[in-house]
Amino acid sequence: MTVLSVSSEFQCVLNAQAQLGECPRWDEREQVLYWVDILEPALHRFDPATGVDTKFMLPEHIGCFSLCEGGGFIAGLRSGIWTLDEHARPLDMIASNPENQRTSRFNDGRCDAAGRFFAGTVDEPKAGGNAHLYRLVASALGVLSSGLMTSNGLAFSPDGRWLYHSDTPRFTVYRSPYDVATGACGKREVWIEVQPTQTDRGRPDGAAVDAEGYYWSAFYEGGRVVRFSPDGEIDAVYPLPVRCPTMCAFGGPDLRTLYVTSARSGRPADELAREPLAGALFALRTEVHGLVEPRWRG
Repeated sequence: MTVLSVSSEFQCVLNAQAQLGECPRWDEREQVLYWVDILEPALHRFDPATGVDTKFMLPEHIGCFSLCEGGGFIAGLRSGIWTLDEHARPLDMIASNPENQRTSRFNDGRCDAAGRFFAGTVDEPKAGGNAHLYRLVASALGVLSSGLMTSNGLAFSPDGRWLYHSDTPRFTVYRSPYDVATGACGKREVWIEVQPTQTDRGRPDGAAVDAEGYYWSAFYEGGRVVRFSPDGEIDAVYPLPVRCPTMCAFGGPDLRTLYVTSARSGRPADELAREPLAGALFALRTEVHGLVEPRWRG
């Protein structure tokens, strides 16, 4: 097992007390980290140079977003895919959420290297497998994967040949052949299957891919980030001081700082008493660097 950590452990860089922190995104132009608290609901702008975290409130749940090439954001809200201005104020709905919005909202998403936007949904009752992974084409949503409970862990291999995504409640990460030049996506296959135990219910949530093509997954209820090789084998494990990390992203001037969001919503009182940093933003310096996050090109 490779050890790629320069730091001895994750450090809390912002005790945000987020209900459901998610979707960290490094802005290489501003040198800041954007992230969301889905349930607050708000988009945050964290400046690691000053420690200042600026909050932009939203009128509905925000599951994911990407930076736009011309400024502002594209975001998956409960009601659909929206453009937001630089202060996260909704501008235009591009496509509505085609699912039952009382029990479905957009969850994890990001852009591919060509600037196409992808977003998945969560089937909140976790009962029917009614969630999907979508790709936005013009003002329409095309289904890439169906029968999901929580679409999560979306990432792309550095060479653009693979699309990865997880279904967190099923403890599974899938991969599909992908052609970044055309956007063609092949049939999904099981890539990683996690075997839960009575004492360890850690499962793959949000993810990031590094420059070497390794997949870093935050294990919700597992208190760790796991680095998987391109063959789907565990390469390294990084523990956190909280049980529910949610997603990771590379940032910093050299893209060698791994940021991880976490959650406290729905956690039992005794767990929160033991883990006062639940909902915080954490960071770890690594020897491997990440990739610049693609922006939406419209």
